[in-house]
Amino acid sequence: NCGPHGETDKFPIPILLRQGKNNLLFACWNKRMKMPVFSSPKYDAIFNARDYSMPDLIVSEPTDTWAAVVVINATTAPMKNLYIKASSRHIETTLTPISQIPAVGLRKVGFRLQGQAPSSASEDKLKLELVRKIDGKMQTLDTAIIPLHIRMPDAKHQRTFISEIDGSVQHYAIVPAKPLNGQFKQPPALVFSTHGAGVDSWWLAEAYEPKTWCHIVTPMNRRPFGFDWEEWGRMDALEVLEDAQKRLQTDPQRTYITGHSMGGHGAWYLSATYPDKFAAIAPSSGWISMWSYARALKFETPTAIEQILRRSQSASDVLGLAHNYANKGIYIIHGGNDDDVPVSESHMMIDKLNSFHKDFVYHEEPDGIHWWDHSEDPGVDCVDWPELFDFLARHRNPEIESVRQVNFITANPGVSAWSYWAGIEAQIKQLQLSSVNISYNPSTRLFKGTTDNVARLALSLDHIRPGQPIGIELDDQQIKDVAWPTEHNKIWLQQNNGQWSIITKPSLSLKGPHRYGLFKDAFRNRMMFVYGTRGTEQENAWALAKACYDAEVFWYRGNGSVDVIADVAFDAQAEPDRNIVLYGNADTNAAWNKLLADSPVQANNSVIRIGKRELNGNDLACLFIRPRAGSDIACVGVVGGSGVVGMKLIDRLPYFIAGVGYPDCIVISSEMLSKSSTGVLSAGFFGLDWGVNSGEFAWRD
Repeated sequence: NCGPHGETDKFPIPILLRQGKNNLLFACWNKRMKMPVFSSPKYDAIFNARDYSMPDLIVSEPTDTWAAVVVINATTAPMKNLYIKASSRHIETTLTPISQIPAVGLRKVGFRLQGQAPSSASEDKLKLELVRKIDGKMQTLDTAIIPLHIRMPDAKHQRTFISEIDGSVQHYAIVPAKPLNGQFKQPPALVFSTHGAGVDSWWLAEAYEPKTWCHIVTPMNRRPFGFDWEEWGRMDALEVLEDAQKRLQTDPQRTYITGHSMGGHGAWYLSATYPDKFAAIAPSSGWISMWSYARALKFETPTAIEQILRRSQSASDVLGLAHNYANKGIYIIHGGNDDDVPVSESHMMIDKLNSFHKDFVYHEEPDGIHWWDHSEDPGVDCVDWPELFDFLARHRNPEIESVRQVNFITANPGVSAWSYWAGIEAQIKQLQLSSVNISYNPSTRLFKGTTDNVARLALSLDHIRPGQPIGIELDDQQIKDVAWPTEHNKIWLQQNNGQWSIITKPSLSLKGPHRYGLFKDAFRNRMMFVYGTRGTEQENAWALAKACYDAEVFWYRGNGSVDVIADVAFDAQAEPDRNIVLYGNADTNAAWNKLLADSPVQANNSVIRIGKRELNGNDLACLFIRPRAGSDIACVGVVGGSGVVGMKLIDRLPYFIAGVGYPDCIVISSEMLSKSSTGVLSAGFFGLDWGVNSGEFAWRD
């Protein structure tokens, strides 16, 4: 229950102790630990008021937003019918129903804040009451006081929003621009700044002095450590970027990204993954990839299974995506004596850029350590460097109609599929790098170019005068006089056996940018964890404990909030576009047949079937993902096994960690504990139709 900075009382976890001796097992990453034990709470449910997400109130702006706080259930039954009552001098008394809290569990829950516009900057205190409704009467269980800041519109402040990842309340910070004479001559620019490990968005915002021409936005990555700006950190960054652009009405052609340390990696990674979103990039003391800095495992002579596992991490390959920087200005800054992120990380990227890039600057600060501030000017030099901001200001993203050529690489269309008007929607060899290099000639109305590892390509026509036919020449194959589409401003092409052909809009039941797979993609779309209750006592206990543990890990690492419910309480007809994660197997989870009756992968006691192949034993663990029937976007994930031994084996498979990849489907035996990847019995990707036979699976001999 220790926080990232050793804050032992910020992240308390309820533990049910039995009469007599209790054995507790701990895994310690730094060989040090401290575990204070707190007395039993006074009430059935209590606040943990140290872990909250709170917006600032803004002078002259009516309040209608969200906040969040942790609620702990100290009873041995799930707790329902709970409400949070919030009030202050500036907040009207609001009563917000909150979701079920698991038995002996916790959850960070959102609540509404509404009120009139404050008239002056000040400090306030928000009073919270945790209320339970019993027989129509309201009973107060606990109270808490949380600080509430009221700031001027041009002061640094924090905003909150509801995340589509899990429905949780997330926050970010803004350093508002201070234009000359109080007015912008044109829409302001936006500088997106990603923070380093152990740093939060507010702390980074405090390192910047306001600018006249741009707002500075510092997203949170969900926690100070978060996910290295990959996976859920990447999704958080995209949500913050969209929210901030709408709220601040910034110029989309003048959006830039910078970041320090882990945030420098975030700048490298996000701009390589989404090259059309940023006009210029400026990493500071940034590391390149999980392999160059974090020493992620590389298989020297990989087996077929190890190749599948390696490809599952391909979206993290920043150097493989580096050619996406080709048309972006880059300003790199690093301290010459950095003892945290070695300067060799920037040198490595410079060596890569020298082979193709024409517009980058490198500043290495003599005697600069990891975090340095050598001048007397406002702002911290290693992030608020004047030459860096001058460089950004001189760059602009082109309007889409002026883009004549798209040269784009992606590793996973489910992560990044589009650059300007070209979209890679499906791959021939899944999760290997795919690329397009296509030009458009407005005079001849001709798209012409080459592709590599692209099975399905989309071309947007929003930048073209409508009406007349379009010409296409791909990989030396000509497709003349393509009629202007009548329903969509897009053309789709599919490659079969090396031949391109025009197709109608692909069915959303196929793999595509909306739903492409990899097991960890199950943890989005406001996912719900459904644990099995139809197994043995041990199997049921594991399913409940694992579902609650995963929800708590996602709270701890990702500031998350996940519904955890029993299979018998699950309604398959309700909320059909939510992702569902099942815990158990077809024999132990009553929701299985409602969601996976037609799945080509089936897990039962003592056997796991993948297509026509069977894997036998009660020590098998499996993770896999399938499309959810009846939904165009939702998925079903499975965390299960062929028996309680296999189910417990999953406890050794971390999946809320960036840089750890799992394919669409993986089956592991207990041999994994001693033989590493040799214990993987099967791993693979489903085909573009989500089939086994059309996919690519590797098997242990």
